[in-house]
Amino acid sequence: MTKNTGARGRSEQRDKKPSLWDNFRPLMLDVAVPLGSYYLFKDAFGMSTFAALAWSSVAPAARTVWAVVKERRVNGLAGLILVVNVVSLLLSFVSGDPRLMLAKDSAVSSTVGIGILVSAWLGKPMMTAGMKPFLVKGDEAKEAAWQRLVSGRSVRSAAFRQKEKVFSVVWGGALLLECVSRALGAYTIPVDTMVWLGTVFLIGFMAVAFVVSGGLAVEPMEKMLAAEVEAADETARRAEVPVAA
Repeated sequence: MTKNTGARGRSEQRDKKPSLWDNFRPLMLDVAVPLGSYYLFKDAFGMSTFAALAWSSVAPAARTVWAVVKERRVNGLAGLILVVNVVSLLLSFVSGDPRLMLAKDSAVSSTVGIGILVSAWLGKPMMTAGMKPFLVKGDEAKEAAWQRLVSGRSVRSAAFRQKEKVFSVVWGGALLLECVSRALGAYTIPVDTMVWLGTVFLIGFMAVAFVVSGGLAVEPMEKMLAAEVEAADETARRAEVPVAA
């Protein structure tokens, strides 16, 4: 009677699909909300650089404090964006030259990009927190498989961790290239055009990063995760056979 109880329980757990918000929440709160709100407040609502930076700092500040107080850990990506915003607030008192102000705007995405690249080089890729929910999807079996893969306890661990780094490198590189494009545009394109074109640059590079990282990292990692879950299920089924007999 209890032969397939464990496997059936895992299957039922995988059938419980999380909402779209559950999947997108970490990436939205850590990256999209602070970066997007900054440009929205500044370009769409016409706020000053100081005000836009101050208001866009609310989300990463809340996320950082919550992680430290409640979860007893440091949210690296949210903390980095908070530091960037604070530094940018101090730099907002620099000369009001419009081209300099446009170029200075690129400091937000460039610093985040550099931070992400450094984290990948150190073996602790920041973008993992935003990617993991897409792959795990609230499934306990996938969560366990993820932990085995990142801890080195699986034959697929080395390949999995490499793809994890690739994901962060793609996103860090995209943000860095967006910064360079915005800085060059600030001094070569008319100011009135660059005011809205800068936002187009950001959206465009993020879209490219999403597609490229999906093909180079997310899809291979998803396959490795599925293979790890299948291997665990097979091991569990073999362990249950003697008990049923």
